[in-house]
Amino acid sequence: MLFSGRKFISIAKLAGTSKHLLRQFWYGTSAQMNVHLKGRDLLTLQNYTADELKYLLWMASDLKERIKHKGEYLPLMQGKSLAMIFEKRSTRTRLSAETGFALLGGHSSFLTTQDIHLGTNESLTDTARVLSSMTNAILARVYNHNDLDLMVKEATIPIINGLSDLYHPLQILADYLTLQEHYGGLEGLTIAWIGDGNNVLQSFMTSAAKLGMHLRIATPRGFEPDLRITKITEQNSREYGTKLLLTTDPLEAADSANVLVTDTWISMGQEEEKKERLKAFQGYQITMQTAKSAASNWTFLHCLPRKPEEVDDEVFYSARSLVFQEAENRKWTIMAVMVSLLTDYSPQLQKPTF
Repeated sequence: MLFSGRKFISIAKLAGTSKHLLRQFWYGTSAQMNVHLKGRDLLTLQNYTADELKYLLWMASDLKERIKHKGEYLPLMQGKSLAMIFEKRSTRTRLSAETGFALLGGHSSFLTTQDIHLGTNESLTDTARVLSSMTNAILARVYNHNDLDLMVKEATIPIINGLSDLYHPLQILADYLTLQEHYGGLEGLTIAWIGDGNNVLQSFMTSAAKLGMHLRIATPRGFEPDLRITKITEQNSREYGTKLLLTTDPLEAADSANVLVTDTWISMGQEEEKKERLKAFQGYQITMQTAKSAASNWTFLHCLPRKPEEVDDEVFYSARSLVFQEAENRKWTIMAVMVSLLTDYSPQLQKPTF
């Protein structure tokens, strides 16, 4: 007889079991549970290890399977509340957080700068301390990433980055879940980013190598990602043995890529730069011509909202486009973050292959 915890399993039952399942039996449950995220903040994926990122994706898959496909009710947030501070407009972040938290039995409060005294009649320090006494977590969508750092310093509850000028970690988790579902794994995929060196790209840059993915990045001159983050990305690439390319040529970035990704060229707060940006990004629209350089199994991602100059209709509405699956997955990954940071729940679904 084999002994594991309180379970006795006969040799006969395990005789026909694959080596993979045996490894899952001996190492899976206990080793996978070594990831403990409760009480953590989520400001950037750079602060999360490869195992922790995989755990969040595993949690998202688990919640999606149990709640959406099996119709189970999991009131894991019952009795908990979420403060949602939004300095910027939002569709997917707001809806995914509000509906996801409610689906888990919790209550969320949506707060804009018109709803509270944030930074006007009340300091960010005081706001963080007050919300810590009334809620269980703060999700903040802000202009300045330094505001999140201050919240972390002053709050006694988890702070979650709903978007800042530097990072958009919740979006990238949704992207990875979408690719995981489509390709059956992430390791070895090549992601081609064609567009602005913005917060979405920078979240890819601080996490892709940890999951074994290669990055090919094309940005116009003058619109490159933050140099500090580029250095982190180069270090991650060396550490995890992945490939990194930075170029100004969209077709070079797309060469043999599995995933073509872009985003808006003009983010909120950059409207005055519109004419300059549209001129700088000429030739960066993703089209079927771009896709001819990509791998035969290429797919397309965009975090939305999308404008036609970034990607044409033929690609955006094609069978290769995963954008609407990607949008839905914002809900499941944000739920996974909430559950991981606020509860002791562990995924019941078998861990996916990454």
